[in-house]
Amino acid sequence: MAVNSIFVARGAADAVPIWFVTAATYPEVRERLDAEANAYAAAAGFEPKAGRQLLLPGKRGLSGVLFGIEAADDVKDPFLPARLSLPDGVYRFANDPHDSRLAALAIALGCYRFTRYRKSESPKAKLELSQSIDRDELDHIVEGVTLARDLINTPANDMGPADLEAAARALAASHGADIRSTVGDDLLAQNFTLIHAVGRAATPQAAPRLIDMVWGDPNHPRVTLVGKGVCFDTGGLDIKPDSGMLNMKKDMGGAATALALAHMVMAQGLKLRLRVLIPAVENSIAGSSFRPRDVYTSRGGITVEIGNTDAEGRLILADALSLADDEKPALIADFATLTGAARVALGPDLPAFFTDDDALADDLTARGIAENDPVWRLPLWRPYESMLESKVADINNVGGSQGGAITAALFMRRFVTAESWLHFDLFAWSANGKPGRPEGGDCQAARALYALLSDRYG
Repeated sequence: MAVNSIFVARGAADAVPIWFVTAATYPEVRERLDAEANAYAAAAGFEPKAGRQLLLPGKRGLSGVLFGIEAADDVKDPFLPARLSLPDGVYRFANDPHDSRLAALAIALGCYRFTRYRKSESPKAKLELSQSIDRDELDHIVEGVTLARDLINTPANDMGPADLEAAARALAASHGADIRSTVGDDLLAQNFTLIHAVGRAATPQAAPRLIDMVWGDPNHPRVTLVGKGVCFDTGGLDIKPDSGMLNMKKDMGGAATALALAHMVMAQGLKLRLRVLIPAVENSIAGSSFRPRDVYTSRGGITVEIGNTDAEGRLILADALSLADDEKPALIADFATLTGAARVALGPDLPAFFTDDDALADDLTARGIAENDPVWRLPLWRPYESMLESKVADINNVGGSQGGAITAALFMRRFVTAESWLHFDLFAWSANGKPGRPEGGDCQAARALYALLSDRYG
């Protein structure tokens, strides 16, 4: 995939310097500015407060830019430089904004615009990177995030299961990956009972499917990504209220995240054998809808009683996780916009994750902080498994009214035997635009896990 890069080669043009300042560093920066720039900054009343900006005029246009950042010991948002509002031109960092790579990434991610239905001018400023920053890798990360955002932002009339498959096929073609799809009643023939049950009420054009993409040397360590692809969720017969249904185009955010991460991995050529599994469905209402108290035998042989049809994501993931587990890969990671309980616990900006692997959890948390893509571990608290008990089946798909994110994770844990498994419970949405994160669909946790995979298999 191709996204217009904001990055330019070093020395490609006369780059305007951007000076990052705090109250502590501003005096030192002023010593490096000429007299005219200092006089202008004083006359304009510039103060080195976080988020403040001043364009410094010069004889040939701009001579520089002053931008206030947070103090080094009190950095709340490393993406703050994305607030820079720059005229057309080429710019460079004249000093250190605490983390030059993250600052550059933030500026690039902040340029995103969703233009499929409405034209919007993207910022045209370009940024010259220092030699210490891998431009290609940053471009690949931006491309992956852009892919996820575009997929999530696209409404369900143009992003149904078939459209999601088309996006996955386009990505596979661009990287030479193999891809196949199991659609409609063929799911039953291959024992993907839960995927079929959730998606069978949709129109034939939106038939349920399991998308299966494979890339890389089969002799390399195996990593499998699983993404929840509920392209629209009515709640099924346990129908959502209108307020809960309004933004359900984003319920395929897990699939979008998996594809974004896959692009980063494949574009960078990591030494692993990658598999991406996406169960893609619409949870619709019709005479053929699955019902509360129905019982299905999952692909893994576990019988599941349906306690609530609006807990459909874990059902389709269960079949996909069972397939992923057959190969016993070195790592299985699933991404899902799964529970409101995770949002109540951690808010919209901090995805929850679950794993039994303590070392993996510590490694991932550290990468999330370093990449400004934070994640927070919640416990797989085994005593809560009793909440999922059924009197007629091996397990119910919902627990009680409390601990919903944990019981959802425990449900899916029943379908995985691999030693290293990660489950991400995402929001995949930015309700209020933030630096580097425009309002709308967002890609959470992919950059953190990419950093971990890159360190292991780069």
